Amino acid sequence: MTTADYDQASLPDLLPLYYRRLFPFSQYHRWLNYGGVTKNYFQNREFSFTLKDDIYVRYQSFSTQNELEKEMQKMNPYKIDIGAVYSHRPNQHNTVKSGSFQALEKELVFDIDMTDYDDVRSCCSGADICPKCWTLMTIAIRILDRALRDDFGFRHCLWVYSGRRGVHCWVCDEAARKLSVAARSAVAEYLSLVKGGDETVRKVVLSDPIHPFITESLTVVENYFSQYALLGQDILGSKEAVDKVLALLPEDILFLCATFHMIFGVHSVASLLAKHALMKTAFFNQMTAKKGHYFEMEIMLQYCYPRLDVNVSKGVNHLLKSPFSVHPKTGRISVPIDLRELDRFDPFEVPTISLICEELDQPKTEEEQDDNMENENKKEAGERRKMRDYKRTSLAKYVKLFDNFLEEMAHSRKGEVLKNSGECNLNP
Repeated sequence: MTTADYDQASLPDLLPLYYRRLFPFSQYHRWLNYGGVTKNYFQNREFSFTLKDDIYVRYQSFSTQNELEKEMQKMNPYKIDIGAVYSHRPNQHNTVKSGSFQALEKELVFDIDMTDYDDVRSCCSGADICPKCWTLMTIAIRILDRALRDDFGFRHCLWVYSGRRGVHCWVCDEAARKLSVAARSAVAEYLSLVKGGDETVRKVVLSDPIHPFITESLTVVENYFSQYALLGQDILGSKEAVDKVLALLPEDILFLCATFHMIFGVHSVASLLAKHALMKTAFFNQMTAKKGHYFEMEIMLQYCYPRLDVNVSKGVNHLLKSPFSVHPKTGRISVPIDLRELDRFDPFEVPTISLICEELDQPKTEEEQDDNMENENKKEAGERRKMRDYKRTSLAKYVKLFDNFLEEMAHSRKGEVLKNSGECNLNP
């Protein structure tokens, strides 16, 4: 189904159905409650709703899943944002003594938006994306997920498609949620290589010694660079494009420009690969290594390395769009991404709210037509019906992926409890 099949004018009619029958409230509450280990953890969490006509409602909070569910079904938000866990109930922040209302914890989050790559992609610009430039999101996830797990030791990283032009990461480990602003800033800075605004030409500058993190990142970039940059974006396929690349070279080796221009002008796969090979010749390496230049690495990183919105990651109280929120412009659901199938993830195949609501109208199977047993609790019946409803739609595989993520967190949490219990027994 394409975005063209979604009519933005239909959103007010579709949202009530989505929140009543399809939104995975049970899993959602289970996630943000984190096993109920910390008192009032869910109750002190901020939710923000964007309503029709861009009415913005902050500092919403709820005591239970049922309370959250009822309010969302009442307000039918166009967008849901999740904020921090505060010292007090966010919906009572106006009654708290000034200075006492503090953001205490939140997942370590990352926001990667395709618009930040506009200076290095030629296929699209602004909010537009296509399969060619989506490779940038794939590269970003691979680089950052490896670093978060291997360099920082985090285990529970939830990657989510934003619904339009980017991806979000929620690092849910307890240690990540408790990080201070300074610690979050340190992690964000460690992961940031592309720096400088529109006026900065060379946004990546490397120096000796090359950090192992950069080496690992380059390994990922190199796997995609020829197909993405040379073929997909054709970064050496025109004089203007070549001049853009040459502008990234240090001044003292710009005399090598003549070599590029000598072979410039042949538009074929072979010539593009030959140009890339030229950058890797022993001659080039010898000339640049003596001067401590890493221009090839810098070019590859500038064109392909993840571009983070550092401010989103630094702030504990910063809001970020919630998983399973609907993007009003595209109608697509903000769904988890399966990293095992990352190279095959297609944002244009993510279901729209119109599609999954339409799928609910399909004839039910015999099992789905069975009425609830007479002695079944009404609340349980409602939960079971909702579970059956989403399982009948294209949303099912994404909710299952979310379920698996929650199970892994629960298993890890149980392991930590057993470990701590064993340590207590050893040290009475």
